Amino acid sequence: MGHFLIRRLAGAFLVLVLVSLMSFALIWLVPGDPAAAFLDASATPEQVAKLRSALGLDLSLPQQMFGWYGRILSGDLGQSILLNRSVTAALIERLPVTLSLAALALAFAVFFGVAAGIIAAVNHNRWPDQAVMTTALLGLSVPDFWLGLVMVLVFAVSLGWLPSGGFTPFLESPSQWLRGMVLPALTLGLVQVGFIARMARASMLDTLSQDYVRTADAKGLAKLHVVLRHALPNAMIPILTVIGIVSGALLGGAVIVEQVFSIPGVGRLIVGAIASRDFPVLQGGLLFLAVVYLAINLVVDILYAVVDPRVRLA
Repeated sequence: MGHFLIRRLAGAFLVLVLVSLMSFALIWLVPGDPAAAFLDASATPEQVAKLRSALGLDLSLPQQMFGWYGRILSGDLGQSILLNRSVTAALIERLPVTLSLAALALAFAVFFGVAAGIIAAVNHNRWPDQAVMTTALLGLSVPDFWLGLVMVLVFAVSLGWLPSGGFTPFLESPSQWLRGMVLPALTLGLVQVGFIARMARASMLDTLSQDYVRTADAKGLAKLHVVLRHALPNAMIPILTVIGIVSGALLGGAVIVEQVFSIPGVGRLIVGAIASRDFPVLQGGLLFLAVVYLAINLVVDILYAVVDPRVRLA
């Protein structure tokens, strides 16, 4: 297990280096002077020069790069121009909001996606299978922002069952937190249910055709016991792969969903940074999300080895 983790950590480190390079290069890929773009047209050359100095843009490229990596290693992602506070503090403050939204959406997507995939596999080539696959295809075709607007129109405006936006901290009121997170989590999760269902169906079909499953059926074991106890654990590796991919997609989708539902998470912070040309927040936010995404994928890799010991021996 130790060598397995070392290989995964080495791969994650290389990915993080590449992401940090792209985050650093982001400010150079945007046309024009970032300092002048942030200020309005009435700004004087002295004001532009002062902001360039504050951002470190007056330094040479190697100096800027070494300064960027030096701040990263010390946990300092810079100072937000718009918020006038540490980027690291702003991201950490909003991270629990985004993670709670993504976790709730992931729980919804995994539960209903795996259940739908199992139902489709057990009823292969019958009407439940066709219904699940058709619904999954529709779900994969729906954009997050459109689904969110429909959710607001139906459940908040027309029926009045749930709030249309806003956020209440969990410690302040768990019930209000859940009411406010249901629509955003459904919006994020519904799009991914179809993806998980299709993979769960394919993996379960392959597993259900194995000899040991047919032997369990021939011994007279209950169908539900055979499916859940014998087939599902052995079909989990491809499903775990999809769950890891979906976790990253949920973090990316949170950027749009948080904006639609006015949720103060990392995604909304990054969108605001793009609109206001707050480059330190944009650079730090991308790197921060990359670290979270890599951590999630590392957990999924560890779960591979837990579910199937052959992965550790490969």
